[in-house]
Amino acid sequence: MANRVLLSRPAIQPTPVNFSRRLAKILGRDWKVALLFVLPMVVIMGGLIVYPFINAITLSTTSLNFLTGETVYVGMRNYEKLFTNSDYLLSMQNTIQFTLISLAVKFAVGMIIALVLNSRLPMRNILTGIMLLPWIVPEIVTALAWKSIYDPIFGGLNPILMGLGLIDKPLGWLSDPYLAMSSVITVNVWKGIPFYTILLLSGLKAIDREQLEAAEVDGANVIKRFQHITLPGLRYVIVVTLLLSFISTFNSFGLIFLMTGGGPGGATRVYSILAYEKAVRSLQYGPGVAIALSVAPLMAVLIWLLSKFMRRDDSNAAESRKASISDRILELAGRFIAWAMDLFFLPFELVLKGFEALSKAIAKRVKTDGRGLFKQAERERMSLVMRLLILLPILIFVVFPFYWVIITSFKTTPQISQRVSIFWPDPWTAEQYTSLLQATPFLTWFRNTVIVALSSTVVSVSLAALSAYALARLKFLGSGLLTTFLLITYLLPGTLLFIPLYQTLTSLNLINSYGALIATYPTFLLPFATWVMLGYFRSIPVDLEEAAMIDGASRIVAFWKITLPLAAPALLSVTLFAFTNAWNEFLFAFVFITSESLRTLPIGLQSLVVGDILPWGQLMAASILMAVPVVIIYIYAQRYLVEGLTAGSLKG
Repeated sequence: MANRVLLSRPAIQPTPVNFSRRLAKILGRDWKVALLFVLPMVVIMGGLIVYPFINAITLSTTSLNFLTGETVYVGMRNYEKLFTNSDYLLSMQNTIQFTLISLAVKFAVGMIIALVLNSRLPMRNILTGIMLLPWIVPEIVTALAWKSIYDPIFGGLNPILMGLGLIDKPLGWLSDPYLAMSSVITVNVWKGIPFYTILLLSGLKAIDREQLEAAEVDGANVIKRFQHITLPGLRYVIVVTLLLSFISTFNSFGLIFLMTGGGPGGATRVYSILAYEKAVRSLQYGPGVAIALSVAPLMAVLIWLLSKFMRRDDSNAAESRKASISDRILELAGRFIAWAMDLFFLPFELVLKGFEALSKAIAKRVKTDGRGLFKQAERERMSLVMRLLILLPILIFVVFPFYWVIITSFKTTPQISQRVSIFWPDPWTAEQYTSLLQATPFLTWFRNTVIVALSSTVVSVSLAALSAYALARLKFLGSGLLTTFLLITYLLPGTLLFIPLYQTLTSLNLINSYGALIATYPTFLLPFATWVMLGYFRSIPVDLEEAAMIDGASRIVAFWKITLPLAAPALLSVTLFAFTNAWNEFLFAFVFITSESLRTLPIGLQSLVVGDILPWGQLMAASILMAVPVVIIYIYAQRYLVEGLTAGSLKG
């Protein structure tokens, strides 16, 4: 009997339970559920970002032997040649010039707009909405609109400047090597103003008004208050904004390519265009990838700095007194910026002091009804007028391209070519829209864009919601590393990936198909959507889910019925943002799609331009029709889009 008992004990087998517990200790308490949630994102990110990036590094060490048609290993020779290649050196010079000037102007204009919009203004919401319009306009529409405005024969800029007496003859803004770069920078500034305005305005709203009022009572003028209270309060937002903008501006491709193609004479050829020309047009994949990867070290440093800021915890920073390398770098940068700001504001402060002295002198000599010349109401009225006068030229700069596109689309072709009634259609006609729909495959391009945008948005947002929830709620090994990797892929420029992705898609027989775009669009939609959703999930109280699980609900049920409905605003925000980005995307569609029947709207509109022949009427009509869905979405959910960019992405 005892033997039977002893023989029956192994049937209990407690070992698997112990093994499961040990595995949970190693991999984390929720590793099984987390695996289901994050695995799809990891597969996509690994297959379409990590693998192509590693493949790009390998590819950059090869070169095509045109005599044998074979690819041979050349080591670091492609990189060594760059430092003596005049085209590469000129492209880097153009890239740096384009980036630094664009950033400086966008920051200055964006700060001015944010300061004005943050004050008391009539119709402030409407003015804010107008200032944000360039952000939602597709890149192809922006390029075509400004290309039309710049046109030396049919454009609207030359007649305006000649009418004002600023020039005496028409100028070739995009064909003159001395004017092309400044012209392209102007368009980049126009397109980038909303991004700066959104983030800086959100930062201004977070500054304590009582502190500003106390400084005013103590006698600090408007410049002193801005210099010593507003700017320090915006330091986090300013650094994040500038770093994000630097990364995107430095890696610009579509806008410059569509407007000038890198010309004239290489005057606007930035490094991304040179990489495209080498790899895709000349089929020199190795040298082309080497050009693209030559900026990878700089991007790595910027992404590292930005990740330190975007994942920064001020409370922990206050507890820890050990300064990291990034903190020291930023401290030195802060000191330099403070010194530069003191120098920059010095003349403004002197002018302001002069005005204050003049106002006091007038107030002493001139009196009205015993209360002085400058009463409080009059000062506020004068301040309002000054703010509106400051905003007016910027408002005209923002609105004029929209006005030009609309009126051009309703002109007849003879009216455009003969330059009759330049700034007003006479007569108004819809013939450009009719010819566009009947004589071009516009409806096919529209259908393709809808299919690609909807499919990639559904895939990206669905996987982002699952991944973000796992990173925000579940305990599993590697969650911190995955969050960091997510941020890196969120910031990784598409210009570093499109060449190896082209080869990967070719090997998978996906090139020139819907699948090429639906598979690759999540590489830039999924990281952003996950980052925003992560911030929102962290802000939802975990007690609600725990209560549901105590009542018997599983983790998946709690996510589906409790957390996801509460995150509906964030879900709508990332859905709209993902859709508009997929709708407007140019680079991947341009490289991966060659068949006319599969072209999306950005590529279709670009194909309407044949050599030097530009059907401006059709192009402007197509631009209007392409922008309409995005504008409708923007009007319907402007608040959610803004909240998603300013809140969720920074909370994460």
